[in-house]
Amino acid sequence: MNPREIDLELPHIRLAAREWGDGSGEPVLALHGWLDNAASFDTLAPLLPGLHLVAVDLPGHGRSQHRPPGVAHHFVDWVPEVAAAADALGWGGFSLLGHSMGAGISSLVPAIFPDRVRCVVLLEGAGPLAADAEKAPQQLVAALADEARAGAAEPKIFPDLESAVSARMRDTDLPADAARRLVERGTENAEGGVRFTFDPRLKTRSRLRFTESQVRAFLAAVECPLLAIKASRGWPFPEDVVAARLAVIAHLERAEVEGGHHVHLTHPERVAPQVSSFLSATRPE
Repeated sequence: MNPREIDLELPHIRLAAREWGDGSGEPVLALHGWLDNAASFDTLAPLLPGLHLVAVDLPGHGRSQHRPPGVAHHFVDWVPEVAAAADALGWGGFSLLGHSMGAGISSLVPAIFPDRVRCVVLLEGAGPLAADAEKAPQQLVAALADEARAGAAEPKIFPDLESAVSARMRDTDLPADAARRLVERGTENAEGGVRFTFDPRLKTRSRLRFTESQVRAFLAAVECPLLAIKASRGWPFPEDVVAARLAVIAHLERAEVEGGHHVHLTHPERVAPQVSSFLSATRPE
């Protein structure tokens, strides 16, 4: 099942997306991880029949537009943009499937739009990164310094696609074939080779982070069913922090699968049964 390329016109930005299934399927919005793109779901989506699944390139990622100059990437801004993407699709109610950063976003959305989000699947994530309130001044100082450097930096040109694939594999669990899927969608031709299309400002530190108590407050407000899937060799999130966050979720299911942080992309057959079973059990009559 090959995806269709679509564009979603939000009031303030254009998002590129990949679409599987049609209007007869259960609507599911898929949100990728940091510096990834919609191709993150290329291998999983075909194993989830009966869904109308749309994987977006979040702002500044993949083939989507970047935020205007002077507009920073605030984590909380993803929340209304998810709802706006669903509006552009003509969806009232929908479910969320989020990986890593996308899981962090998917953790917040149902707390703000409880009447729209039917259920949530978190892959390798449970809420955004947090910081102590006392560190807020240092966080902003560091973020502004990062942004100044990012604004002055020239984009790196790779001589060919394979060089970009090798760079994407660095410090990750991604094998070459999985990295190539992401890189093919996340690069463009440039003089002298290819360059990544992501907004360089995505590599700067956040100007402000939630506190841990704020993250738990969002999770405690989630009323819909939620499935949290952990990879056995995934990202080393502090176990005590994750446990405390998941403990406040009212309707929680947990699962663990063998694999690394991108297991949904590298071994989708391990993830698909968990997702399908959960979505089937929570599907409205």
